[in-house]
Amino acid sequence: MILMKYLLMIYGNQEKWASIPAADWPEAIARQDAFNRRYRETGELLGAYGLGDAAQARLVRRVDGQPAVTDGPYLETKEYMASFYLLDCESEERALQIAADMPWADAEPVEVWPVMHEAKPDV
Repeated sequence: MILMKYLLMIYGNQEKWASIPAADWPEAIARQDAFNRRYRETGELLGAYGLGDAAQARLVRRVDGQPAVTDGPYLETKEYMASFYLLDCESEERALQIAADMPWADAEPVEVWPVMHEAKPDV
């Protein structure tokens, strides 16, 4: 069976996170941990990564052959990618099922992107 990789992306912002009562966080984290465990055990979840606040991100460009690092990104929207998940599953339908099982999917959309190319390590 040929498996396909999919990237799941969740968006958020500091305002959204701050609006969640502190007492609700332990349950939310436990639900996310259970989701991660469930799909790691099936072998379909390759990795789950939470990102820092957009204020901690940096933009890197090359100017005259030298790296130029600036604060960033300068987003046109107040939401930014907050976390991403890498799946390896049998079909797009299965990736969509897993995305719909994401604990926050009842309140926030989950983007599902097929991974079209993977750089293979030298053997």
